[in-house]
Amino acid sequence: MTGITLIAGFMIAVQFQTIKEPAVRDTRDTWELREDLIQEKKIELKLIDEIRSTNGKIEEYENETPRSKEAVLKETLAELKQEAGLTEVTGKGIILKIEPVSTEILLGEDPGVVTSELLQRLVNELNLYGAEEIAINDNRYVNTTVIREINNVLKMDGNPLNQLPIEIKVIAKDADTAEKLFNYMKVSKSADEFFLSNLLLNVVMPKEPINIPAYSNPINIHHMKPVSTSKGGDS
Repeated sequence: MTGITLIAGFMIAVQFQTIKEPAVRDTRDTWELREDLIQEKKIELKLIDEIRSTNGKIEEYENETPRSKEAVLKETLAELKQEAGLTEVTGKGIILKIEPVSTEILLGEDPGVVTSELLQRLVNELNLYGAEEIAINDNRYVNTTVIREINNVLKMDGNPLNQLPIEIKVIAKDADTAEKLFNYMKVSKSADEFFLSNLLLNVVMPKEPINIPAYSNPINIHHMKPVSTSKGGDS
């Protein structure tokens, strides 16, 4: 049983891990707080479902024969890898492009610059309204992803995002959810925020399925260590 619980524990730790930011004064308005609260509730419900599913897998594993246990273990590992973003995925969804506004519209103003705050708000909004998987410039976004400025250069997990356009691929649960997400993002709050920053957020829904690559960076798990077992215990 140690094998499946170790794998399950590792993947759940990936889901639970959050990025620790420096303590700053909270300047979010009521709507932003509401959106963040809804997002956190969705994450909480998803984690509860994942824990229930993992417990069910462990029970199934305990009740199977040795040969069947191996099959259950492989199936569980494949599922958990997919949930953690470690596998390539294909499905119906939308594609967004962040582009500069035309020089005629600028009227002497500075060209727009994508900030970590703008991009993170967009990702939060996508997750809030049905995104299952996200890739930014073909780099997979996962629970441990960090978006921030380093030496005035916007980066996501170390990959620079300082050149426009920026392409964001989003896969939804199904075709209906993809269409709803498309319709919402066409009139979203994020589109207004980007426009106020002299940027355009264009949204399209391709007829063909969208392909999103697997997460390619190492995943570092903190606050987790193997449990010592007594000699002669389960293995």
